[in-house]
Amino acid sequence: MKISISNLSFRYDSKTILNAVSMEVPEGSLTAITGPSGEGKSTLLSVINRLWRPEEGARVTGSAMANFKGITTNLLEPHLDLPSLRRNAAMVFQNPTPLPFSIYKNVSLPLTFAGVKKKDEITLKVKRALNRAGLWDEVKERLSEPATRLSGGQQQRLALARALVTEPEILLLDEPTSSLDAVSRDRIEAQLMELKKSCTLLLVSHSESQVTRLADRVYQLKGGRLERRL
Repeated sequence: MKISISNLSFRYDSKTILNAVSMEVPEGSLTAITGPSGEGKSTLLSVINRLWRPEEGARVTGSAMANFKGITTNLLEPHLDLPSLRRNAAMVFQNPTPLPFSIYKNVSLPLTFAGVKKKDEITLKVKRALNRAGLWDEVKERLSEPATRLSGGQQQRLALARALVTEPEILLLDEPTSSLDAVSRDRIEAQLMELKKSCTLLLVSHSESQVTRLADRVYQLKGGRLERRL
């Protein structure tokens, strides 16, 4: 399994958000988590990506493991290398929020943080990421333009490219199409189906029709409990 979660509970102050949840995400699959709003779906992604801090009142118990390049990693390890984790398990949020830079710099910035210095290598990886996100043909002549000039759907695909530029093994997607029109949604979904061939995807979605179209495996989160539906 690419991700294995067992009896995981997440509490914030006195509130239990996730209650002894267990889940397995097969490698090379698109696994979906669905359920009502406010039930902790995004929280589960944040636990996997370590976007929580114990000193802020959050407490996690249980087990969460991921397999990167054949090596099992404890996602709850206190001294886990977080930059490395987030390069291997990248996250795409509901709102793309492009940085106030050019299209090129928006995509290349994670490489800079990762210590990649060769310009030719960066350029090649940026082009590959934009291609994988289905955006290259639309922006290849506009790479120096501000990313804020892109349409909403293009900005979401830009966020996808930024996540893909470090070539992660896992892609965590938090409602990536919920604010998009049907055309933009269909483009993103087509790219996700293509990405599944080379990356393991974990998708949070409220859309039952989207889950039906895309998911190989489906979990439902309700009342802090996670149940497998498919």
